[in-house]
Parts: sequence; structure tokens; C-alpha cells
Amino acid sequence: MQRPGQRSYAAANQLARTTDVTSAATHGDRQPLSAAVLLAVLGIVYGDIGTSPLYAMRAALSHFSSDGLERWEILGILSLIIWSLIIVVTVKYVFLVMRADNKGEGGILALMALAQRAAVTERGRWLIALVGIAGAALFFGDGVITPAISVLSAVEGLKVISPTFEDAVVPLSLAVLLALFLFQYRGTGSMGAVFGPITVLWFGVIGLLGLIEVVREPEVLVALSPHYAVRFALAYHLAAFIALGSVVLAVTGAEALYADMGHFGRRPIQLAWIAFVLPALSLNYLGQGALLLSDRAALENPFYLLAPEWLRLPLVVLATAATIIASQAMISGAYSIARQCVQLGFLPRLVVRHTSETEEGQIYMPQVNFALLLGVVILVVTFRNSDSLAAAYGLAVTGTFLATSTLAGLVFRRSFGWSLSLVIAVFTPLFLLDLAFFISNVLKIPDGGWVPLLLGGGLFAMMLTWRRGRDLLFSRFRQDSLPLKSFLARLPQSRTVRVPGIAVFMTSQADYVPSALLHNLKHNKVLHERVLFVTVSGEDVPQVRARRHVEELAPGIHRVSLCYGFQESPNIPRELEGLREVGVDYEPMQASYFLGRETVVASAIPKMPRWQQWLFGIMSRNSVPATEFFRIPSDRVVELGVRVAI
Repeated sequence: MQRPGQRSYAAANQLARTTDVTSAATHGDRQPLSAAVLLAVLGIVYGDIGTSPLYAMRAALSHFSSDGLERWEILGILSLIIWSLIIVVTVKYVFLVMRADNKGEGGILALMALAQRAAVTERGRWLIALVGIAGAALFFGDGVITPAISVLSAVEGLKVISPTFEDAVVPLSLAVLLALFLFQYRGTGSMGAVFGPITVLWFGVIGLLGLIEVVREPEVLVALSPHYAVRFALAYHLAAFIALGSVVLAVTGAEALYADMGHFGRRPIQLAWIAFVLPALSLNYLGQGALLLSDRAALENPFYLLAPEWLRLPLVVLATAATIIASQAMISGAYSIARQCVQLGFLPRLVVRHTSETEEGQIYMPQVNFALLLGVVILVVTFRNSDSLAAAYGLAVTGTFLATSTLAGLVFRRSFGWSLSLVIAVFTPLFLLDLAFFISNVLKIPDGGWVPLLLGGGLFAMMLTWRRGRDLLFSRFRQDSLPLKSFLARLPQSRTVRVPGIAVFMTSQADYVPSALLHNLKHNKVLHERVLFVTVSGEDVPQVRARRHVEELAPGIHRVSLCYGFQESPNIPRELEGLREVGVDYEPMQASYFLGRETVVASAIPKMPRWQQWLFGIMSRNSVPATEFFRIPSDRVVELGVRVAI
């Protein structure tokens, strides 16, 4: 059966002709504006970027604290943070990138699919795929670091209350993270009901704390002028460039605005950002700056020291709840991206369990969950505090920023019809800013920046290996298999015995005879009265309307093509039960499913390096069985082994 993402480029071109790129005004605004929608947006979309004030300001200014902080240094860093929020989040994501939706869905892989449709050559489509794969791989690296640094920075507020809590920070952080990951199997439906109100309370509290300090020290408002950011950069040169690696911590989570567009639409996300989130974040950063202008010693933890002493313990509890929400959003996003990678053919089949009977998007992926938990625990135990972990944070985020800017420029040029000069004028400055952020984080590689690079590089190699291995595998199948037309032409003269029942043959190549059928004929010398050749393919759109196509090839023999979008999970038995609607006699209890289990071996002249063969073999052996992935009843399956040399 065809793995998602294995369509020919001819099919991709046909899809491009029949599927228009539409703006979010058509597909992205599917939900009307209401208080409930805005509350849900705040609870799910803005958790990550909303917890950045816990560590961003302190991490950025720590580079200049050794000889004492000057007034203009504080204002310069503060101005850089405020204008990063305006340019990267507001201009780039809220007003530009969110216009490019794939049937209402956003995210790096959806953007990659749009850009591939606009490409005119096979080489161009492959290069775009590389950019998309790199962005997705870096997203997973970010997904490991976000829960670790967020929860650590929240629990570290206990040290502000009393130094005696210092030894308890790591154990408490691990306990919170373990509980979060171990309860993932129950789904997010019940937790989601309280996410919105907690996040509203969080933004309200941090905005109010910042406002109070700004009123006490109104001089800090001059940092709203970009003059201070420019002056700071000109004065410090390389040091200012290094500081950008910490300034970018203030905009981590910006990708979530685009990735979650499919859940809520463009307008609610835009309105929540402009009317509530951006003012609250700006006020808090300004408040931290005001506090530092009056008391340089507050750099120890300017976020918690904004609060009066009696409020600090409740603020630690609220911050921990907010970081749990931020971590939950990242974990759910990792599940979604992982499923998209499987559906698009970049990863082997993984276990997908649906935690809601009504919401298709609420899923739990135990393999992904365990990998994230393992990575998070290792990071917390290794780095032990948020300041050390901040050095590892940012490289994955800025790498994804670069990939998004590159793909968005292609989409706006080819799909939206922007002139080349307009694309250059708009996206070149954004790309250069992202590049500056990225290079500044590259400088942090020796201090921990190697962590997301290692994670992203490993996942990138896995995705490329899987895609390359599957392409070689399917090419080998086509070489060794018998064309279906030839088989059907010989069938009336072959005197093959037909036995009662229905045989469902899952095949990846719709025009060739499945190896399972040939093996069955060779050993059992019979063919069922009714035969279904079922091919499953994946499209680069979120959901597919015309999922099923049925074609009669010969008396009692039909070809069934099933198509799924990257946000959908295949369910073969359910789709086959609908065949009676098109006149095909199908009884589920009479059906037997014949699957081929491939054993990959090295050919005489291997087409992949030895390390890729080894990696592909491991991934193949650990891939979820087709019976589980396609929800086929295991007691109705016949598996026939076949050796394939690549």
C-alpha cells in the first residue's frame, strides 16, 4: 500500500491545478469571533511566548552585568525585545505569514506543501522539501527544550522567596514534568477547559505588575523608540550581536501562531495578540526594565522581583501553571507535526491514539511522548537551571524562522502573484533579521546550542533516510512486479480456481500486482471470488473531501483508491464498508486482508550508504504494523513475507 507522500510529481501537479491557494479570509476564519474562541486562543496559542518574560530579559542582560549595568544598556536591550515582538511576531507572522494557509491549516509543513505546488521543476520541489524537513526537525528540538526551560524558570521563583529552596528546584521541576507527560494519554480535553482562564489571569497579572512599575519609573517608556536599539547595536557591535541570541527568547513561540491557525482561524489569533497579549508582554518587559533602572541588583530575577513579597509564592504557582500550559501546547504540537510527517512520508508509521470521540485533532502518540519525556529529563538533570539552558534555546526556533521566511517568500511570489521587487522589499529584511538571530545563536553552540542542533540534525537524517529508502523500495517493487493489466488479461485463460469470500490486497503500487497476491496464487493456487486492490495515498492538504475512488477492473475485481490529508488518520475497514453505496458487494465478515511484510536487505550494489541502510533497517523494523496504523482487525489479516534488495 502506498505510504503517504509517495505520490508521483505528476499527481502533485494535478493537485496543484485543482486546489487553489486561498487566503485565510476564506479558510482561516472558519470560527466566528466570540469570547469562548478568544479564550481558547489565549489558552492554546500563546502559552509559549507568554512565559518568555520569566527568563528572556534576565538572559539578555546577563551578558553585560559583569562590570555593572548602565542605563542605556538596559534601555537598549529592552528596545530590542519590544521591537523584536513588533517585527517578528506582529509584522511577519500576524500580518504576513498567516495569510498563507493550506486549506485553513498553518505550520511549516503546510507552508512547505504550498511552496511545492508553486515550484515548476522536480529539483525545486525537492529543495523546498529539504527546507520543510529541516524546519520540522528543528521544531522537535524546540519541543524538547521548551518544557524544560519553562518549568525550570517558573520553579526557580522559589529561590527568590527563600534561598533554602535552591536544592528543591530540580526535583520539583522533574516532578511537574513527569506528571505532565505521564498524563498525556488521557488527552487534553479536560485540561483545555481551564487553560484559557489561567492564561488570561497570567497575562493580566504580568501586565499589571509591569504597569505598576512603569508608573513608578515612567522614564523607561523611552525604550519604545527604536533609537535605543540602534544605539545599543552600534555601540557594542559583536557583543550586541551575541545578545541577540538571548533577545530572541522573547519571541519563542511565534511559530505557534501560524501552526495553530487551523484550529481557530486567523482573525481570533490576530485580535488576541494585538488587543491583549502584545500589550501585556510589552508592559511586563517595560516593568522589568523600570525595576532594573531603579535597582540593578534586581537582575537576579527581575520577573519575580516585580511582585511584592506576599504575592511571590502565588505567582510561582501561577507561573508553574502557565508553563505547564506552554509545555502542553508544545507537546500537542509535536504530536501534530509527527503525524503530518508520517502522512507525508517523512517518518515511518507511528502509534496514533485518539483521545476524543468528537475532535479528530486530539491525539496521543506514545512513542513521541516517551522521546520528548526522555529528552526533557536529560536536559533538566544536565543543565539544572534556566540560565544554563537558555544557551541551548533559540537555535531551533531561529532555524524554523529562517525556513518559514524562505518558504513564505516563494509562496507570496508564485501563489499570490506578488512582484519580485515587492517580495524582495518585504521578505529580505525579515530574512536578514532571522539570519542575524540564527547566527547569534550559532555562537552559543559550545555553551549548549549543540543540543537542538544535535536533535534537529538527527531527525533531519532520519527523515531523509526514510524518504530515500521508501523511494528506492517502491522503485524496486515496480521493477520486480507484474503489471496489473497483463495479469488481468491472462486471468480468463489461466483457469485459476475462484473460492468464496472477499480478498483485500493492500498495495503501494496501484498499477502492479501485489506481491501478496502472487505468493497466495503460488502456494494456495486459488483466487477469491471478489478481490479488492486497496491503495492508500496521502495528499499535501489537511483534509480530503473526495476520499474514495472505486474502479472495476474485471468481474469481481475492483481497485479502491483511498486518499487522506495530513491531518487525518486512515481507517480502512470503515471506508470499505461504504463500498455498498457505490454498488460493490462488500461484507466485512467475509473479508480477509492480505499484506506483504517486506524484509529489506542490501543489494549487490547498494544505492544507499551503509549507515543509511542500517538506520533505514532499524526504522523499518520499529514501524507500527499496518494492521494497527490502518485499523485493520488483526484476526482477519494474512501476512506474506517478501525480501527486497535495495
